[in-house]
Amino acid sequence: MKNTDCTDDQVTKWTHRYDKYLLLSWKRVLIIAGAWVLSVVLHNVVYGLFYEYFRRTGGDEAVFFILAIFVIPLYFIISLMYTVIRKLSKLVRNRTG
Repeated sequence: MKNTDCTDDQVTKWTHRYDKYLLLSWKRVLIIAGAWVLSVVLHNVVYGLFYEYFRRTGGDEAVFFILAIFVIPLYFIISLMYTVIRKLSKLVRNRTG
């Protein structure tokens, strides 16, 4: 029979790992906002520098665009949800026992 229950040490280890990458602080929020602005600026700079190439090929610079439009906002939303759920669960745990 396979035991799939996690021990408290394993749960604590995973919680600390998630907290390291997903728990928001004001410093992390500013870093995320700065990364988003930097991605937008770099997208425009790369497009401006290679405008003739992109005009001839009909393409566009996609890496920084994808970072600014999808990756960074998705990371922020997931981190925000994780932080709210984590804080609310601590609040409920402190009130109930």
